[in-house]
Amino acid sequence: MTNADKLHIILRLSKMTQTQLAWKIGVSFVALNRWLNGKAVPRRKAQATLDTLYLAYTGQAIVPKTQLEAKKQLILSRSKKSKNLLKTLLGRPDLRDEFALRLTYNSNSIEGSTLSENDTAAILFRNRVLPNKSLREQMEAKNHQAAWEFLLNHLESNRKLDEALILRLHTMVMNGILPEAGFYRRHGVRIVGSFVPTANFLKIPVLMEALVADLQKPRKDIVRHISAIHSRLEQIHPFADGNGRVGRLLMQAMLLKKGLAPANIRQELKAFYYLALKKAQTEKDPSQLEDFVSDAILEGFEMME
Repeated sequence: MTNADKLHIILRLSKMTQTQLAWKIGVSFVALNRWLNGKAVPRRKAQATLDTLYLAYTGQAIVPKTQLEAKKQLILSRSKKSKNLLKTLLGRPDLRDEFALRLTYNSNSIEGSTLSENDTAAILFRNRVLPNKSLREQMEAKNHQAAWEFLLNHLESNRKLDEALILRLHTMVMNGILPEAGFYRRHGVRIVGSFVPTANFLKIPVLMEALVADLQKPRKDIVRHISAIHSRLEQIHPFADGNGRVGRLLMQAMLLKKGLAPANIRQELKAFYYLALKKAQTEKDPSQLEDFVSDAILEGFEMME
């Protein structure tokens, strides 16, 4: 397979522009364009980056165990240095709003929202109504902000992460958008663009009860536990819509409960995120998802600091 073939596959799977891909590899647009046209070949370092991206976007990447363990140790180390992150968030409106913006923009963009980060900020903090954007997208932004604030207050009161919380988060995220907000789906669904099977709707209550029971059990490997719960929830797909947003909010709740920073899952890494989820769900290999979640948590710590 030629480098041009690899580049075209990466561009198709990642939905990146040539300019964005060039930046990610660390070369100029002109250099990337020459590779695409077969007029030049990458130097050794750029070739290694290109090959790594190709393996990652095609789901063939293997995460070295030592690399993953090192990231987990770094997360624990930062957690010890950054005591009581929840109290910090609650006491710093600027920081709380920064997370509200980043988490809302990225989570909704992953689900297809066309709002930019600036659009999202205008809606969240200046109560703007954007005439060139759909009402649904603007409601999704305000709903996610409200759910984030509710979640922080819920954690401040030291309340449980339970089934009632999951249903409440769904009610808030899909308020005014989905008639079944706050209720499990009563019909079959499939995850668009994926061959991962979802749960039979008749089994959802039992599956969710078991998931919450596992969620509440203490685990030594926090990253593995959070990744496993997130993977299971998304595969059960308990709601008609809003599963991803609720799942990522629940992930933030689990992280803050354990004294870790919220995970900033960026929308431009959507393809990596979905591949990692699929691998965990179909191949029973959680390493790629754990690695992805670890990077998102470390980015959250950077934002906190």
